[in-house]
Amino acid sequence: MPQGQVWEREYQSPQLLTKKAEPQTDTKAFLKFVRKTEGVVLENLQVLDLGSGTGRNGNYIAKLGNQVIGLEISPTAVAIATERAEATGVNAEYHVANFGAKYDFVDASFDLAIDVMSSNSLNEKERAIYLSEVSRVLKPEAHFFLKTLCKDGDKNAKNLLKLHPGKEHDTYINEDMGLTERVFSREDLTALYSPYFKIQRLMMKTNYVRFGGQSYKRNYWLCYMKKTKLES
Repeated sequence: MPQGQVWEREYQSPQLLTKKAEPQTDTKAFLKFVRKTEGVVLENLQVLDLGSGTGRNGNYIAKLGNQVIGLEISPTAVAIATERAEATGVNAEYHVANFGAKYDFVDASFDLAIDVMSSNSLNEKERAIYLSEVSRVLKPEAHFFLKTLCKDGDKNAKNLLKLHPGKEHDTYINEDMGLTERVFSREDLTALYSPYFKIQRLMMKTNYVRFGGQSYKRNYWLCYMKKTKLES
C-alpha cells in the first residue's frame, strides 16, 4: 500500500498517533533553544511544518505570532489541522502534499522549519529531494528541528530490522500499519544532514510508545540545526 494511503487510514482510525491538540514538548524545547540560546524573537517568522499532521505543533507556533505553512500527505489530517487553526484564529494554512517532492516555494522564504517524526517514512529518493528542498527554501542562518527514529541502542529497532526488513538501508516494515520506516545511526544522520546544515545539537531521547495494546521502548534523535550560510 502506498505510504500516503497508510497515513490516511491511520488518521481516520488512529492506532499509533495521538488525538491531542497540544504541541509536543520536544518542539517547545527546540523553540526555547532558538529563543534563549540563539536570540531569535519568535514573532513574525515564516515557518514550514513538514509532515504537519493535525497541526498540534504548527498551530502552537502560529499562536506565538508567526505564519505557518504545513505540508501533510493525509487529507484527513489537513482537514483537522485547518479546522483547529480556524477555531483558534491563528495564521496557519495546511496543504495536502508530499514533502518528499519539489516544493512550490521560492528560495530562502522561511525563517524556521520543523520535521517531527515525519521524514523517517520517506524513501531514499524522496529523502534526497526533501533535504535539497528544505535547504533551498530556508533563509541563511534559519533554524531547523528534526525529531526522528534512532537505531543506536534501540533493541526494538534492531529486532524490526531483522524480522521485517524493508528494501532500503536500515528500513523495516511495520506490518500492523503497512508502513515502511527508516532508523538512523548517529553517523548516518550526520552524513545526511551536515552537507546542508550546521548541526548545533544532536541528542538521544528514550520514550515508550503503545501499539496494539503493548508498550515498546524506542530511541529518538532530537537534532537542532541551522542553515549553512551562503558563501559570498
